[in-house]
Amino acid sequence: MSTPRDDRQILVQDVSAESSLQCLADFALKLGSERVQVEAIELAQRTGEGRFYVTCIGQFKRGKSTLLDALLGDRILPTGVLPITAVPTVVRYGPSRSATVRFRGGAWVDISPEALSQYVSEELNPENKKGVAGVEVFSPSPFLAQGMCFVDTPGLGSVFTGNTAATLAFVPHIDAAIVVVGADPPISGEELALVGEVGNHVHDLIIVMNKADRTSDEDRRIAKSFTSEILGKRLQRPVSRIYEVSAEERLENRGPQRDWELLIDALKKLERESGGSLARTAGERGFRRLSEELLTIVSEEREALRRPIDESERRIRHLRQTMSEAERSLQDVGYLFMAEEHHLSDMFLEQRRQFLARTLPKVNAEFQDELKTLKRRYGPKFRKDAMRLAQIISERHVLPWLQTEEAAAEKEYRRIASRFVGIGNDFLKKLSSSDVPELARMPNALDSGRGFRVPSRFTFEQLLRVSLPASPLRYLADVILGAVQAFALIEREAREFLDHLVDMNCTRVQSDVVNRVHESRSRLELEIRKLLHEVSRIAERALERARAIRFEGASAVEAAVTQLDTVELAIKGLRPPGETSASED
Repeated sequence: MSTPRDDRQILVQDVSAESSLQCLADFALKLGSERVQVEAIELAQRTGEGRFYVTCIGQFKRGKSTLLDALLGDRILPTGVLPITAVPTVVRYGPSRSATVRFRGGAWVDISPEALSQYVSEELNPENKKGVAGVEVFSPSPFLAQGMCFVDTPGLGSVFTGNTAATLAFVPHIDAAIVVVGADPPISGEELALVGEVGNHVHDLIIVMNKADRTSDEDRRIAKSFTSEILGKRLQRPVSRIYEVSAEERLENRGPQRDWELLIDALKKLERESGGSLARTAGERGFRRLSEELLTIVSEEREALRRPIDESERRIRHLRQTMSEAERSLQDVGYLFMAEEHHLSDMFLEQRRQFLARTLPKVNAEFQDELKTLKRRYGPKFRKDAMRLAQIISERHVLPWLQTEEAAAEKEYRRIASRFVGIGNDFLKKLSSSDVPELARMPNALDSGRGFRVPSRFTFEQLLRVSLPASPLRYLADVILGAVQAFALIEREAREFLDHLVDMNCTRVQSDVVNRVHESRSRLELEIRKLLHEVSRIAERALERARAIRFEGASAVEAAVTQLDTVELAIKGLRPPGETSASED
């Protein structure tokens, strides 16, 4: 076993003899960062093999796993009623169907593909209690033979917050994305924020509207128009196409093709035209991120060697105290957010009550007048016309009100965002001005437009088109009612449908604002907690190593500092994969 001083004998390697990523892995090993080492090795392997990640993202229960199964032509990824994908799952090419899993701090272990749910489902691995660090599934699908890898991510919006955190943590690894949306409901605020974050560094986004067999043509048309518009605004570039598919139908080889072949062509085009560049870009992006992490470790360890041990111990105590204060501050911010949520909820409930009180009588009067113009001959046709009239009249009154409320709600949201961004900035400034230098690297200068990673836009759904159940008994009853000229029952049900439409669509603004505030709080807390824990981990490890080296004496400390200086220069001198120096050009 090597002594602590042996562990510090880090030699600068000839970077021309091996890749920059492999050099980073070697430095990470010597610096004691197993996570960076493993990530650098795996990144070097996948970029060297030309593998790139096409990651499937979207809300919980959009059918992401089923979609990937359909693309592979094999039910290999678990699906179910409960949230399934607790950790990101990479699907790559292999000569036969197989799977491997890696736990934190361990090596890859072969498992049966049929046992995947033991590791990636919330039922059998709740909140990833088993500590799964990675899952890889191998498939002989020709789709993957040229380097494309699919990644199945945990869905957003489930009750398991750890799943959302796992997806957000995977964002830096995404090379291209399949964004899976739906028609009912359309894209959510949380999905929109994630797509915006992914779109900041990924250009290739393929938008898929899954479960097309479960909604009407009109619902999908409205949802596609809405999704295209809202995504275009968020990404600040047009959305060229949204592919309508039913992954379940394709797996069972039934139903219409819809846009399935067009989706296949889009993925093949992505592989053919961008596969190589996506793999190279992944290596460059990962290299910069990992090298920055190693430089942070070098800096902390060098400072821990130079300062007295008791000062380092005091810093650790202060850091722990700062983290405790941060947790309390985050809780306080959370309570304030909750108070604002209740305030907004009460405000919009009252506005909704006032709107319904003054609008429903008008709506019903208009409906009664226009109902008289409908022809009453064939019962089923009269029902269809009456229900359509209810939709038209409800839309006529609700949409203008929603536009008014949207403007008022957005103004209220900006006020709230400004207030809480101020709280967040004050908190971050306090941390960065403490005597823990690493905290100065925390994000600061948050602004109300982006500070909470949730855009100040509203994802109103267009008026919902409720499909009526076309049961044989209902159809027969309508035929009989028409035959005996007894249309009163159909009229009554149409009026009830009208009231339902108006009432239902009036709740949209309230839920949207409250959800947006809630998402803002979650994102802010997640960002701050993640950085605090990383800083704490690095500082405590540096202190432990400093104690061991100091035990050997002053010469050991001096040698270790010299080695860290050398390592820092070596890391800064490494070039990202694929980048050439001026002398090589």
